[in-house]
Amino acid sequence: MNHIYYILIIIGLNSFGVEPGSFEEQAKAYKWQLQAEEGLPNVLILGDSISIGYTLDVRKILAGKANVYRPVAGDKPLNCGDTVSGLNNLKKWLNTQGVKKWDVIHFNWGLHDLKRIKPGTAIKKATDPKVAPRNSPEKYQENLSKLIEVLKQTEAKLIFATTTAYPSGVVPCRIPEDAKIYNEVAQKLMQKNQIVINDLYTFTQPRLKELQIPVNVHFTPKGSQSLAKEVSRHIAQALNLKL
Repeated sequence: MNHIYYILIIIGLNSFGVEPGSFEEQAKAYKWQLQAEEGLPNVLILGDSISIGYTLDVRKILAGKANVYRPVAGDKPLNCGDTVSGLNNLKKWLNTQGVKKWDVIHFNWGLHDLKRIKPGTAIKKATDPKVAPRNSPEKYQENLSKLIEVLKQTEAKLIFATTTAYPSGVVPCRIPEDAKIYNEVAQKLMQKNQIVINDLYTFTQPRLKELQIPVNVHFTPKGSQSLAKEVSRHIAQALNLKL
């Protein structure tokens, strides 16, 4: 790993710092480097802290059936942030733990693109809905299109996860309707590129009180386990595996 990558990691951690309620707050207590089993298909999970929350459960569900990875920095899971972070780091993430061939890549960007934080404002004080989103829907579409082109070059089976639902009042500020807008942009791109969609928005939206931390984008352990089952189901279908 070169010095430039270390710099990008530091920038990413600062830019997408741990948000209240995120599983990243407890992530140090868990093992993220994977001891792969020879002969099994390789799966890469790319995404924000929501995906960090379900990665280890997916790994457990698919144990003995697939090697499940996510980008890490030492003993810490990496938050893949917004689409700009993706463009800056994707080629490095595709070399996670030196894997040369991916069979399935399950990916998401969106939750950090649509959040509204005025530059220089602390996360806990970013409550103004009048602030522009980090990346507009148009910029999100442009960036996501470029990311898709890189991902397609891997020849892996691709699965896009829509941005999970959340209520109003979350901090940092995210407007609930924006999730629908950004998901619609993403879904059109996936359909155009014949990429499978794991619609986690539809899966979570009617069950927020059951699965999510109150007034938060993040999920309870039960919620993350439910997401992991849905993610594992899609990965298993892509690999023709029985769960």
